[in-house]
Amino acid sequence: MDGAGRLARSARSLGPESDLKATDAKATDLKAAAIGAVVLLREQLRRPRPQLTLDREPSHRWIALVERYMPARAGIAATVLMLLGSAAFGVVKGGHLEELSRAASDTRNAIANSAGFRIASVAINGRKQLSQDEVLAIGGVNGHSSLLFLDAATVRERLKANPWIAEATVLKFYPGQLQIDIVERSAFALWQRDGRISVISNDGAVLESYLPQRFVSLPLVVGKGAETHAKDFLALLARYPQVSSVTKAAVFVGERRWNLRLKDGVDVRLPENDVDNALAELSKLDREEKLFSRDIVAVDMRLPDRLTVQLSDDAAKAREELFKEKKPKKKAGEA
Repeated sequence: MDGAGRLARSARSLGPESDLKATDAKATDLKAAAIGAVVLLREQLRRPRPQLTLDREPSHRWIALVERYMPARAGIAATVLMLLGSAAFGVVKGGHLEELSRAASDTRNAIANSAGFRIASVAINGRKQLSQDEVLAIGGVNGHSSLLFLDAATVRERLKANPWIAEATVLKFYPGQLQIDIVERSAFALWQRDGRISVISNDGAVLESYLPQRFVSLPLVVGKGAETHAKDFLALLARYPQVSSVTKAAVFVGERRWNLRLKDGVDVRLPENDVDNALAELSKLDREEKLFSRDIVAVDMRLPDRLTVQLSDDAAKAREELFKEKKPKKKAGEA
């Protein structure tokens, strides 16, 4: 066979090997390309992403400082505080604060009572005008109170705030005994001002803002400031029963001096000073001259060197007629 024929067979016999090598080369290239793609993707993922920025006006200096130095989660804390504040404002604005406080107090007292600190006995000493229930109510002690949570100082202050109680002592004896000692004020006089009558003690404290029937026999003082000056003046007046027995009211005038309004309507105007001697003289005049039995409307003792008596209209007319009758008649021929 010629040389060309041998070469042709050799080329056909080498065809499959050549195809296999070409396939392996392609596979190697694909693998390298895949590895390169993975490396590029990993690098891309590791590279920081550019942040999107919005154009805005620069913040106020104070806002910038707050944003810079505000602690972490401070916004959450501020929100919680705002919600709590809103709830508290709603409780106060709605008038529920007292109810909430009372409910909390009743709850803790109930727990203390169940633990054996219930107030089992109460002893109240020194009361005369006030009943036991009134004393307990004034002190804020009720059936829900427990001895454990009862504040003795608070009860004492509440008791002393009542005008009838001058002094108070509160003692707790565990587990369940309460003792209250009080010193009551006494009703001393009636005080009239602006048409209203009140019951007062000797220190001027208003005990009752109205007139109970049991106090109608007390002496009456009238006018601004009379309640604080009544003790000394009424003590002085009591030294002269000739005058005090016919006195209906003592009127404090201009916060300086006293007038007496007698039961028959006579006004006695006392001086600002030396009242003791004026009352002594007044008592002597009635004892010796029956002054209070005469038809007079006023006695003025304000001037130290004289006493002026004002007669009633009828007495003044009668006196004038008497003087006319006693006036001597003119003789005939006299000018």
